[in-house]
Amino acid sequence: MAFKLDDDADAMADINVTPLVDVMLVLLVIFMVTAPLMHQGVQVNLPKSVSQNLPRTQEDPLILSITKDKVFYLNDEVVPSKALRDKLTSVLKSRKDKAVYLKADRNLPYGVVVETMDVLNRAGVEGLGMVTDLRSEKGSK
Repeated sequence: MAFKLDDDADAMADINVTPLVDVMLVLLVIFMVTAPLMHQGVQVNLPKSVSQNLPRTQEDPLILSITKDKVFYLNDEVVPSKALRDKLTSVLKSRKDKAVYLKADRNLPYGVVVETMDVLNRAGVEGLGMVTDLRSEKGSK
């Protein structure tokens, strides 16, 4: 049993990709809007710098954040300032990379940052990276 097409009715051999393109554009817009919202962390007002970021390692970096209210966070976990050295010592024992990135609010007194650096040194930190915001080369504040 064979089907026979009339000469007047032409079969369409092309695939209509317009609906596919529409769906892909909608998905692209959704990902573009939601991607910046996925960033999580501690909000710290960082000082400005012109230097470049350090290269990343295989392990997740240890980030010590200090807010303007002198609250310490090790990655996203609140750590009391008195227990910071003990916490760092225990975390560093199981890590191959003994570097810490320090994010200190620009409005903190200089002494707080220096004291924290001393605690990091005594806890066994072998590398310290100071996290800053990049400013434009035109000197914006």
